[in-house]
Amino acid sequence: MSGRKTLIIALVGVVALVVAGSLAPAPSPAEVRGWAAAAGWATPVVFLAVYAVLTVVPIPRTVFNLSAGLLLGEALGVAVAMLATALAAWTAFLLARGLGRKWLESHLERDAVRTVNARLSGGGIAGMISLRLIPMIPFAPVNYCCGISTIRLGPFLAGTVIGSLPGTIAVVILGDALTGTTPPALLAVYAGLALVGGAGLYAALRKQGVVASAD
Repeated sequence: MSGRKTLIIALVGVVALVVAGSLAPAPSPAEVRGWAAAAGWATPVVFLAVYAVLTVVPIPRTVFNLSAGLLLGEALGVAVAMLATALAAWTAFLLARGLGRKWLESHLERDAVRTVNARLSGGGIAGMISLRLIPMIPFAPVNYCCGISTIRLGPFLAGTVIGSLPGTIAVVILGDALTGTTPPALLAVYAGLALVGGAGLYAALRKQGVVASAD
């Protein structure tokens, strides 16, 4: 089988995985707590594994963050959630880079592809931190897009961890894991993070010359 056919098959597989994850019903916080609590003393390890594996596909991190505080306590819940976040991001990034990088390199002469790549890689770690601060931007698709782009793993992973930390802390501490609802205080935090992240992302891209100055 030629390298091009292998790449196409691999990309189709990734797309199918993403679509399946998008269409599959996300587990409720109560279901996640039930899965992990059944493990007894191994609950933190089981929770970490389930979180890290299921968020590689587009199952929202919020579901697991809501459960983390009640199941593991605030401090351990945040620590496990952040470790799982880093593992999921790393896995998806390397998967996309291994399967899609050749495609990107063969299409970089196209303006649209080059522009998207520049926006992802041009902001560096500051841009990635800002991107992760914005709650509305989905976690898994960003991982795959960054893996295909030319951004380096180090800035991607560091920016992901730093940028995801404030929102994760807020959800673990302020989220209502019993009902799965979003309290007003958490909505206020989300709004603040979105403003800070949006401003930071614009500044990072403008500094790198990706966003044209109005001067």
